[in-house]
Amino acid sequence: MTDSPEQRRRVVVRRLRTALTRLPHWWPLPVSVLIGAASGLSYGALATPQYEATSYAMAVAEGDTDPAAALGYAQSYGRLTTSDATLSYAQGAAGEPVRELRSHVTSETSPDSPMIAVTGTSSDRHKAADIANAVIEAVIVSSGHVSKDTGVKLIKFTHAMTPDQPVSPSVPLGAAVGAAAGGLLGGLVLLVRPRREGWNVAAQVPGPAAGDGLAQDDRELVR
Repeated sequence: MTDSPEQRRRVVVRRLRTALTRLPHWWPLPVSVLIGAASGLSYGALATPQYEATSYAMAVAEGDTDPAAALGYAQSYGRLTTSDATLSYAQGAAGEPVRELRSHVTSETSPDSPMIAVTGTSSDRHKAADIANAVIEAVIVSSGHVSKDTGVKLIKFTHAMTPDQPVSPSVPLGAAVGAAAGGLLGGLVLLVRPRREGWNVAAQVPGPAAGDGLAQDDRELVR
């Protein structure tokens, strides 16, 4: 007699459950490490390398302007590096439209010095430097238009150089990071998964001994 598909499915599920119960309780850990390492290895091998280049500008107080004002204006100009006006001015030299340029530019400022860092990111190492230099030039030009009113101007501090090495993780690094993440995930699975019946230890509170019960009954009779 031929088994029905439902019966065959139940047999397969039953065998799978039996096989899982025979595995050691820590099996999710090495499996997670292997999956994470394979994922990181694939990402490092298939992902497009990304390059970064950074240019710097400094805010300088002019004339009788308080030097402390340069720090405040540096913070303000740092926020303007990704504005539409700045990117529109820089798109010609950067070779990318404003929409694409915005996702390839980041800026940083320091709370202790009037310095602005503009970083360009691209899969082309030469374009990464072009983006950083184009945006920093646009910010410097914008600051020059209002320098008479603010008393502070920006000057270029360093020119972005063409990077030699990508900043995206290499194949060994990707595999190592993936394995570490997989190990962490596997450890969390071991912590939250329900334990087997053989591992459960029920706390038992001993009941009163027979002698204690008799002694208590005797005390009640005496009363």
